[in-house]
Amino acid sequence: MQRIQTDKAPAAIGPYSQAVKVGNMVYTSGQIPMTAEGELVSGDIHDQVRQILNNLEQVLEAAGSSLQQIIKTTIYLTDMDDFIAVNTVYGEYFSGSYPARTTVAVKTLPKNVDVEIDAIAIAEHSYSF
Repeated sequence: MQRIQTDKAPAAIGPYSQAVKVGNMVYTSGQIPMTAEGELVSGDIHDQVRQILNNLEQVLEAAGSSLQQIIKTTIYLTDMDDFIAVNTVYGEYFSGSYPARTTVAVKTLPKNVDVEIDAIAIAEHSYSF
């Protein structure tokens, strides 16, 4: 097992790793709309989701993977009215054969953000959807 850490994404805000790699599988921790410098992106949900997906991209890259190698994501929303907006941005990052996905409504998230996303990916550059 390898713990993944990059300064190109926000540091963990608790006792956990940005991701863990086991064999050729990468399991990311949930990413919130926070810059690598630790500043929250608030306001427009589109901007928040873009920041999260950019963070996931950096963490996956540090693990030898990429967004295109994600096989499953989980999206946590504090307001399901944001579902369509999240889908719009999500579609900018993924196309064709999409990864499996679960979206759930939650009461609150860390730092009182509106959205959090985690992912499971394969860490073999020869594989992609």
